[in-house]
Amino acid sequence: QAWFAESGGGLVQPGGSRTLSCTSSQVVFSRTTMAWYRQVPGNERELVAHITDDDRPRYADFVKGRFSISKDNVKNTVSLQMNSLNSEDTAAYYCNYYSDIPRYLHNWGKGTLVTVSA
Repeated sequence: QAWFAESGGGLVQPGGSRTLSCTSSQVVFSRTTMAWYRQVPGNERELVAHITDDDRPRYADFVKGRFSISKDNVKNTVSLQMNSLNSEDTAAYYCNYYSDIPRYLHNWGKGTLVTVSA
């Protein structure tokens, strides 16, 4: 059963920007650390960014300075603002609870595909 619903993906030109959004009717984001992950076919999901229950963001080195994670506790959404996109950012993006080992997480949503291409 999917607990999360991601949206906002699409085709983006290199150097462009995109904002992803995640919602849930089962999880209250203000009470937990939430994260964005991404997955390329054939690879495991990798952690992109996470934000704590008290709104402290942390980023993987490969997105630091380009991506920004935020929460809206009223709307119960978690967003990922992505700037300066390049082809290596092409992936399906998912949100879920924070974990160092995302393969141990469950209740994944369908994700949202971001394709960076000219």
